[in-house]
Amino acid sequence: MESGNGSNRHLHKDVCSSNVERRKVSATPSVIVIGGGIAGLAAARALHDASFQVTVLESRDRIGGRIHTDFSFGFPVDLGASWLHGVCKENPLAPVIGRLGLPLYRTSGDNSVLYDHDLESYALFDMDGNQVPQELVTEVGQEFEDILKETNEVRQELQEDISIKRAIKIVFERRPDLRLEGLAHMVLQWYLCRMEGWFAADAETISVKCWDEEELLPGGHGLMVRGYLPVINTLAKGLDIRLGHRVTHIMRRLNGVKVTVEGGKTFSADAAVVAVPLGVLKSHTIRFEPKLPDWKEKAIAEIGIGIENKIILHFEEVFWPNVEFLGVVAETSYGCSYFLNLHKATGHSVLVYMPAGQLAKDIEKMSDEAAASFAFIQLKKILPNASAPIHYLVSHWGTDPNSFGAYSYDRVGQSHDLYEWLRTPVDNLFFAGEATSVIFPGSAHGAYSTGLMASEDYRMRVLERYGEMDSMNSLMYEEASQILVPLQISRL
Repeated sequence: MESGNGSNRHLHKDVCSSNVERRKVSATPSVIVIGGGIAGLAAARALHDASFQVTVLESRDRIGGRIHTDFSFGFPVDLGASWLHGVCKENPLAPVIGRLGLPLYRTSGDNSVLYDHDLESYALFDMDGNQVPQELVTEVGQEFEDILKETNEVRQELQEDISIKRAIKIVFERRPDLRLEGLAHMVLQWYLCRMEGWFAADAETISVKCWDEEELLPGGHGLMVRGYLPVINTLAKGLDIRLGHRVTHIMRRLNGVKVTVEGGKTFSADAAVVAVPLGVLKSHTIRFEPKLPDWKEKAIAEIGIGIENKIILHFEEVFWPNVEFLGVVAETSYGCSYFLNLHKATGHSVLVYMPAGQLAKDIEKMSDEAAASFAFIQLKKILPNASAPIHYLVSHWGTDPNSFGAYSYDRVGQSHDLYEWLRTPVDNLFFAGEATSVIFPGSAHGAYSTGLMASEDYRMRVLERYGEMDSMNSLMYEEASQILVPLQISRL
């Protein structure tokens, strides 16, 4: 699909360089944005509004990338990103969400990576369907925080990096008083499972030195009640977006870039913004000519890409407790499960099963029907009288050739500086996406902010080359003085 308003008009007056060199430019600076996710659309929106000629090439038959709001149930549910992490004016996405008047359901006031829901909003059960006393859930949650504080002592003493799992084992060896047994141990494994969900990776692969490098914004975590699609559509309005255009080859030259898509069609521009997921870059399905520098290739290879999926179950009626999270505790984090209760936030009888790491990889090998059945079996363990779902949806972020993963994380033994290496431009290629965000990796607002940064990098490159351009008015930061914090719905 091509937008009817897709063709950006050339500037009506010539663009001049600085007073030192009075060179005339006959055409509007042009850019190809590769990837129609939130990062690519943010870059395209900012450059379009600054009077650049912009073309967006998207491999899917829809925009949004790893943001995917589905309406097949008759109401919106997000198969990908669904939270705003940090409900505050400092969040880069706050102006967009606030201006649209999109409501958020605040699931936590805690800004840590450990809890995107307040502790009292959990209802945990053992494998026999017995509910874990809430006092124990809270107590173990607080002890988990203490254990992670102790891992900080461990990492400061070690020169080499180790995994979170290995660091916790060392803590237990040093502090036997922190060891938990029986039901408390299983609750601890559930918290570790939730932490693995945050990074979409298993604890034995997550770096203890870098796991907390992400900057945490204030305001807690807010669920997008109506889904992220309104944000995506707002960014995309009026842009020249070519759907079903899978890029296979990017050639950079002194005078511009040439981009080839499946089928052989080519596009040329002065520059390109590469905003495809890290997993796609890792797959080498896009060939760069000349090849990317070794430092860029190292960043692509060494940043971790995790998997978290959603199995969304729609029921005829609500039969579960009025809490935000249902959990199954087990002897290992792999055996634990958790369900997001969307009824609390949206009023719809929906539970979302959210496997991550190795469990997500194993479930992706199943058919959608088998995956939904697996999730329902986990639910039946804690609620034996559960009725079968009437509809289901299953995501496949790990095997989807348009993503090959959910989002990035810091792998054991790798520097957090790799995110900056991935973001750094190479000649007239600029890079964006959540995996290029040094301070907000793995998040929608991180991806969005890198799109703005890539567009500003290119805009400044043009200004440095040609001087001030009266008709190039960048609008991307004008909203800063009129930021609207998104509306929050009171918790029931």
